[in-house]
Amino acid sequence: MNPLRWSFRAQCLLGFLVCAGLLAFAIWMQLKMGLEPCPLCIFQRIAFAALGVLFLLGALHGPATRGGRAAYGLLAFIAAAVGMGIAGRHVYVQLLPKELGSSCGPPLSFLSETMGPFEVFRTVLTGTADCGTIDWTFLGLSMPMWSLVWFVLLGVLALCAGLRKRKSRLF
Repeated sequence: MNPLRWSFRAQCLLGFLVCAGLLAFAIWMQLKMGLEPCPLCIFQRIAFAALGVLFLLGALHGPATRGGRAAYGLLAFIAAAVGMGIAGRHVYVQLLPKELGSSCGPPLSFLSETMGPFEVFRTVLTGTADCGTIDWTFLGLSMPMWSLVWFVLLGVLALCAGLRKRKSRLF
């Protein structure tokens, strides 16, 4: 059964469940395995949460018009693209040699107390702390690399769900 041929609602529900599962896995890794998230990891979690919410809204609403489905698909793709950018930056920081300062700055709690939200975002994406450390790998890929893979897959799912021409049925 090809998920790219499922109904819009089923595709959105699948996207939501994948996002929820990825967030649950990240929280489990933090609480049970002791892997503390760096600021870039937290921003990736926020992107997965936003993407999941958009998928859930699309599944619950299930617009009958092509334009409505396209709007949900494009909004979800934008959230996935933001996540791709953050995860891509994180992968870049991890792959930099240690002597070039591959880190991302002070903890997010300190940054949020001392700066405005846009300054925090800019500092995290350009800054330096422990984001360059690779604490966990699976099949040779670090967690940010896996996040990048999932953002790409979910972005493709969002575009396919929102832009695929469907037969003239409501579901």
